[in-house]
Amino acid sequence: MSIVSAPQTESELLRRTRRIAGCTLKELATQLSLDVPTNLRHAKGWTGQLIEQCLGADAGSHALPDFQALSIELKTIPLNAAHQPKESTYVCTVPFDTQIEACWEQAWIRKKLSRVLWLPIEAEPSIPIEQRRIGNAILWQPTPEQEQVLAQDWYEHMELISIGRIDEISAHHGTYLQIRPKAANHRALRQITDADGQRSQTLPRGFYLRSSLTAQILAQHYANA
Repeated sequence: MSIVSAPQTESELLRRTRRIAGCTLKELATQLSLDVPTNLRHAKGWTGQLIEQCLGADAGSHALPDFQALSIELKTIPLNAAHQPKESTYVCTVPFDTQIEACWEQAWIRKKLSRVLWLPIEAEPSIPIEQRRIGNAILWQPTPEQEQVLAQDWYEHMELISIGRIDEISAHHGTYLQIRPKAANHRALRQITDADGQRSQTLPRGFYLRSSLTAQILAQHYANA
């Protein structure tokens, strides 16, 4: 399998995205001598990993932006038949207890979202996985208005976590940013301090962007294209 080196400039990264725009997942997988899974339920994350390899993302599993030298995060947007986002987008894990960050400006999620390369991908179930195509990339950073909403959501979530009320947070909280359980199974528990100051266990949580925001990002991009 060929290894794609990390891009050293933003223009180089964007050139790579233009080369893969319109390609099918099968075409990309063939370039890297990879097999296309028959069912993504048993290969969760495969599409994102394929794109990472094609574009030369070099962060791996480290807590760094996907393109380290450029401080750019990579996210895919699975699209339905109407070319709208199918689902919310996972961003990062939610910090608990001593890991809790003091302010939005220093929060890891803000750094993750400061510059994002979005790759729309066909994901309608009627399209075979190998025939699904990659769309045109969008290099995005939040507008002041978007960041204000994200920060407000973050503060509201983190306030509940800091006083031990994380189990009161549901996927209905937050305008753009929601918190949901993020674990392979219900045995993957984390230690927290509850509202009574007692140690207890809960499932790990993740920050997710609602599809309403990613739909807004798509609409803004194509309106300006």
